[in-house]
Amino acid sequence: EECGVFGVYNKGDAADTGKIVYYGLFALQHRGQESCGIAVTEDTTVKQYKDMGLVNEVFDDDILDALSGNLGIGHVRYSTCGSSISANAQPLVSRYAKGALAIAHNGNLTNATQLRDEFEHKGMIFQTTIDSEVIAYVIAQERVKNPSVEEAVCKMMDIIEGSYSLVVTSPKKLIGCRDPHGFRPLVLGMIADGSYVLASETCALDGVGAEFIRDVEPGEIIVIDQDGL
Repeated sequence: EECGVFGVYNKGDAADTGKIVYYGLFALQHRGQESCGIAVTEDTTVKQYKDMGLVNEVFDDDILDALSGNLGIGHVRYSTCGSSISANAQPLVSRYAKGALAIAHNGNLTNATQLRDEFEHKGMIFQTTIDSEVIAYVIAQERVKNPSVEEAVCKMMDIIEGSYSLVVTSPKKLIGCRDPHGFRPLVLGMIADGSYVLASETCALDGVGAEFIRDVEPGEIIVIDQDGL
């Protein structure tokens, strides 16, 4: 039950995206109380705000109004790997050759230390001590070699080991995936205006007025873009 993730592809008013993610995270607050964050993508720009504390303490109307765009993800953290410090708050936003990538992760990797050591010996610099940054590096590395972000996520799932549910945004897509063993939960829902939602639990769907569609299957990758699911 540690950590909660939430994502939305908002087909409604882009100014509401930050608020939608906020209410989703508020409903998931029981999954993590140390830190929280929201990242919203608008074209090629990612706007982000995160800090230590509870959702209603970290965000106010002015902050949420500034988080506009069509794609939004959020995270509430309970530390199971890495220190309880602001640098380890999620989502993580990475900028690389193909643009910007934002990621929120629930779970623990069993080969994170090995992968981190390999990356560090190649000269890569890590800003956090959490598994999620390793995942972000793997996706970015594979995206450079593959024609789409979903193919990069697929390759990532062959490399990382352990438990994870992820929500990821590229400039134009919201992606959700769940580890092949189904250790961490992830559900799919839809808001009446046609917006899709991904969340750790169905209570977050209720929090934003979304209808439950189904669980994301173990090992499945969900891709949502302007054409739908």
